[in-house]
Amino acid sequence: MAPPLSPSRAGLWWGLLGVTAFSFTVIFTRVAVEGLPALFIGSGRAVVAALLAASALRLTRQARPRGRQWWRLAVVAAGVVLGFPLLTSYALTTAPASHGAVVIALLPAATALTVVVRTGERPARSFWLFALAGAVAAVVFAMLGSGGLGQVRLADLLLFGAVLAAAVGYAEGGLLSRELGSWQTVSWALVVAAPVTTVLTAVALRAGAPHATGQQWAAFGYLCLVSMYLGFFAWYRGLAIGPMAQVSQVQLAQPVMSILWAAGFLAEPLTAQTLAGGVAVVACAALTVRARLSGRSG
Repeated sequence: MAPPLSPSRAGLWWGLLGVTAFSFTVIFTRVAVEGLPALFIGSGRAVVAALLAASALRLTRQARPRGRQWWRLAVVAAGVVLGFPLLTSYALTTAPASHGAVVIALLPAATALTVVVRTGERPARSFWLFALAGAVAAVVFAMLGSGGLGQVRLADLLLFGAVLAAAVGYAEGGLLSRELGSWQTVSWALVVAAPVTTVLTAVALRAGAPHATGQQWAAFGYLCLVSMYLGFFAWYRGLAIGPMAQVSQVQLAQPVMSILWAAGFLAEPLTAQTLAGGVAVVACAALTVRARLSGRSG
């Protein structure tokens, strides 16, 4: 009989499950934007997920959050319900999925950095050096990939904004999950954001009902059910078990998986530039998190 998993190892496995679910997000967003408006994808997926979340909360009779927990849920909602989905949806109307995956590879370091700021820890000096190196690597990759001024450069700015939004939402959501529970946290965040996402979806539908292929609707369905809801069950559970910075390392596998999915599902070429950019950003992110883990808090 296999020995039970240690809490930290269990956190890593839950985190890996969540990251695997999220690794398809840029792929299916890229598929969906070929036939559906970016605003509809970014907000509509949150509306569908909010309906599921409200039903789950009601059926299980979950206690309502209290006091400052509502404000903290608003932060989570702004980051992972509104910010990340909307920014990536618009970015991927022009940027290839593999390009988006490499820029988003900065997310592990950004999450660790947000955790440091949020918890008041003081990591080793090497942490800050590697974090800066990771940021520079991601910016250089984005500039090379854009070929100068143009639409893709705007897409890079949107992707960097998405990274920041997700990092804040991940860190605060991980902390809240220790108080409310993992699936409860994302469920309440979706409910909090529902008035805004509903209005945005209505605006997107003013031009008429969207027309898309079955494949594009299926991709949208994945974004609603998994990327926007079920994936967070595992991810926030992993962060809640922790240690949060150590679990955030698992995100390093996400861009690698996403690039492979992009090649397999979308036939996007695995260029030397994409691979080199991915290796550079992931290496810097890995060193950042390792420095964070080896540093002493105080």
